[in-house]
Amino acid sequence: MGRLADVGMALRDQASLSVLTEDVIKTSEIEGEQLDVESVRSSIARRLGVDIGALAAVDRHVEGVVEMVLDATANSKAPVTRGSLVVRMARRLVPHRLFRRVRIKVGGWRDDATGPMQVVSGPVGRQRVHFEAPPADALESETRRFLTWANSESTEAPLIKAGLAHLVVRHSSSV
Repeated sequence: MGRLADVGMALRDQASLSVLTEDVIKTSEIEGEQLDVESVRSSIARRLGVDIGALAAVDRHVEGVVEMVLDATANSKAPVTRGSLVVRMARRLVPHRLFRRVRIKVGGWRDDATGPMQVVSGPVGRQRVHFEAPPADALESETRRFLTWANSESTEAPLIKAGLAHLVVRHSSSV
């Protein structure tokens, strides 16, 4: 019976590894980002203690996304807080090397002192604005409204509510 239990545990570990790998890959694709599947799989396997043989190289960004998804999965029943949105996510998703080059207030609200926060591409003088964030002075009140909604009792299934939250946050101020 011990061998059968070991096989069952190994199958459960492999299934968890597959599901979590796909979850991380699909989560990133929603954001238009393509992560290396083997890097994601290696990162998750290492964290779960699953032996998959040779591990692929993993960069800091993949580690951050994996950590964020595993944290969200493990704490899915916990209320969403300002800390979980701002501090924990920013520390995982923004590589530490950027903190040295760009002044980022982790856990603090940004300001619009140098203009609105935008995601842009293209050569100087011909940049294309892909996204402009809501004005900084609206962040605190909008975040409070979002947290109240996210933590309220709902008739929607949690997955539907998560999708709605992503849609609202992602597309509320696209340019």
